[in-house]
Amino acid sequence: MASILVTGGAGYIGSHTAHHLLEQGHDVQVLDDLSKGFAHNVPEGRLHVVNLHDCSALDRLFSSRRFDAVIHFAAFIAVGESVREPERYFRNNTGGSLSLLDAMRRHDVRRLVFSSTAAVYGNPDSVPIPECAPLRPVNPYGESKLMTETTLKWLDECAGLRYAALRYFNACGAEERFGIGEEHEPEPHLIPLILRAVRTGRPLTVFGRDYATPDGTCVRDYVHVSDLASAHLRALEALLASGPSGVFNAGTGRGYSVLEVIRAAEKVTGAAVPYTFGPRREGDPAELVADSSKLQKALGWKPRYDTLEAMVASAWAFESRHHSGD
Repeated sequence: MASILVTGGAGYIGSHTAHHLLEQGHDVQVLDDLSKGFAHNVPEGRLHVVNLHDCSALDRLFSSRRFDAVIHFAAFIAVGESVREPERYFRNNTGGSLSLLDAMRRHDVRRLVFSSTAAVYGNPDSVPIPECAPLRPVNPYGESKLMTETTLKWLDECAGLRYAALRYFNACGAEERFGIGEEHEPEPHLIPLILRAVRTGRPLTVFGRDYATPDGTCVRDYVHVSDLASAHLRALEALLASGPSGVFNAGTGRGYSVLEVIRAAEKVTGAAVPYTFGPRREGDPAELVADSSKLQKALGWKPRYDTLEAMVASAWAFESRHHSGD
């Protein structure tokens, strides 16, 4: 088994992936500055509270053990916030990645799985979106990830780094056996916001009702967080087996509108979702749906959660348990 460093491993997707890695017998260490993540998401004794811009702390960590690979999640993720504070997103997401890559080169770690995003595509010409589609981000978040992807491409060509960039779509759900789920604050993601509206009675705001979609609301491809974790494991295994670098979409290939997700949540919870309509958010494409056939064919990945209701039900189980004492 391999020694793996997971950056951002106290966050939502990173912590799920760390738990899956441990189940597979890997030696896992987690780096997180806890600005967005939570220490309770990380198994005891594996958390290193480090900011990626702290080069001395990075060197101490990389000197303390020999890592076979890094899985890099650490990033800010809120599209709307990135539009309001673009410099903060470039400094953290792109600049932090460069600092990590510098440390990896200093310590001769040559394999990286990168948490990228469908936001690199912007407004696609058609859906589902293949990896060869034009890359035209419409928000600083997507651009910050694309800039890191570009850096990885050149480090592959010029410096012998091998990487897999996973462009995933809308992560959702929770894994009950790990006892972890979405705890962002503020929460940017639709499904936990819907479930919070059910739990509290405070209406959800649906941003935009005039998109060129069947019901006028945004359409997204929802993929369960544990399926994303398994995609990272497949990508890691390929790199450890001396596979080539690559870019892969991770999604189910099925899009759901905001109103369809609301209806699924009502079915799962048995309660009406209170909501109102608001204006469009800056930087929101109308429709993002993945063509993930490359990931399935090249790495043998297949999503285990194939219905929206199952994904929402897992999120509702975490939401209910997490707030049972409220």
